[in-house]
This record gives sequence, structure tokens and C-alpha cells, in this order.
Amino acid sequence: MTAPSLQPRRSLIFAPGNKPEMFPKALATGADIVCIDMEDAIAPAHKDEARVKTLALFETPQADDGVERVVRINCLRTADGMRDALALTETKTPPPAIMLPKVKTADEVRLLDDMLSDGPASGVRFHVIIESNDGLNAAYDIAQSCGRIDALLFGGVDMAAELRAETNWDSLLYARARVAHAAAGAEIDLIDVPYLDLNDMDGMVREAKSAAALGFTGKGAIHPKQIAVLNECFSPSAEEIEQARRIIRAFEESDSGLVVIDGKLIEKPVLRSMYRVVAIAERIGATASA
Repeated sequence: MTAPSLQPRRSLIFAPGNKPEMFPKALATGADIVCIDMEDAIAPAHKDEARVKTLALFETPQADDGVERVVRINCLRTADGMRDALALTETKTPPPAIMLPKVKTADEVRLLDDMLSDGPASGVRFHVIIESNDGLNAAYDIAQSCGRIDALLFGGVDMAAELRAETNWDSLLYARARVAHAAAGAEIDLIDVPYLDLNDMDGMVREAKSAAALGFTGKGAIHPKQIAVLNECFSPSAEEIEQARRIIRAFEESDSGLVVIDGKLIEKPVLRSMYRVVAIAERIGATASA
């Protein structure tokens, strides 16, 4: 069992779809994911312009620089969302991945999966945002709805409004845990809502580390200065990498479903996480002490 195709998704930053000149700047920030936004960042009068300019970016081959490119379309329950979906079926050079906002049911994801089943868009991957009460209720089914989904995202601001809750950690812990459960069940990544106070880096670090402990694999950013810190928060430490390699070696050398490392009994289901730690470490160039 190996996981060579894992993509680090420690940090994400958005660039507006109607300003293509900002795309190269976003790619240079160090974020693992750059998402071109055709939804929240775009006023209704500029949706058509953003769609044309965004899709035009992918007519040029993209560099193999390790940065994941994603396009956030509009909600599929809106006319603009359906126009986005139809444009994806018509372009010969679709983006490698799209982000689906405000998803409430698994059927929404299946609909787009079916629409893109033929032609160049058949290989497009999905990132799905859970940001409503209905979406939270259906999160497990949504995560399992199709094989294109690489990550769920927790839309904490919209979620808090729907739940009539504050946007702090404690108020949203239940909702985060539900989404973490869904992502883990589908064995996909999970990205947390951006931290909105640029002057409170310590608060962002605390929230990022709490999210990582809950099972999140990354967190959104609203400014480039947050990215290096987020990448560090969601990267395995040298000690974690070395421990993962020790556990993998122990199981590979054993014919049992149990091994003992440093006096601790470790069961085989832990292996999945250990392979992920090593694969992500290799992708980001991290090293472990000998």
C-alpha cells in the first residue's frame, strides 16, 4: 500500500476570476492550492466576464510547479452556476479541478459528475464546500457521492450564519467534527475556513493546529503572509516523519496485524495515516532525522 499521488493541501488562496493578472501572483505565494474565484469575489454584473477570462487562462499549458489549480464555480442551483457547468462541457481545455460552493445534497455533485462525463472535462477533479445546515446534514453522503472528489472544505462563515452561531472555534466545533467525519469516511482531504484576523497570527496558529488535530489537512488564507505559517502548521514534523517510516517498516517486516514500537501496541489501520505522512513529506521535500 502506497500513496504516491497524494497532493499536499496545507494552504489555499483565492484570486478573482475577472482579474487574470492576479493569477501568476497567487501562484507565487507558496500556497499549495490557488483557486480562481468566479463566485463570491465576482459581482453579478461581471459573472460572464469572469467565466470567459477564467477559462481562457487554461488555454495555455500550466507549469508543473506543484501548485494545484482550482476554479470555484457558482452554486449549481443558480443560473450562473449552470452557465459555468455548461461552459465546462464546451471548453477543450478545462481546469484540472473545480470547487463547488453551497452544496446541499449528494445529487448536486452527481449531476455535475454526469454533465462532465464525456469529453475533455471527464478528468476534472472536485473540491466541495460544506457551508450550510443542509450540507452539514448530508456531508457524509456528499463526500461519498462520486470518485472525483479530492477534498471537502468547511465554509465556516456561512455555516455560522445558518446555525445562528458565532464564528469562534467552540461554537463551530460540532460542525467541523461532522465534516471531518465525512472526509475521513471518504479518505479525502479536508480544508478549514480562512482565519479572518490578519493581525492575530497567534490566533490563526492555534486554530490551524486545533483543526489539524481534528483531522483537517489544510486551511484557507486571505493574505499571502498567512501561507508560510499555515504550511508549517499542516506539515509533518521530522519526528512524525521518522515515526511513520518506523511503523511502515515494522509492518512490512511483520506478518501480523499488530506491531510494538517503543513499548506501544500499534494496529494495522494506523498504516493508512503513516503512508500519508510519508507521501506528503516527500512531496513537500521534508526530511526526517536519521
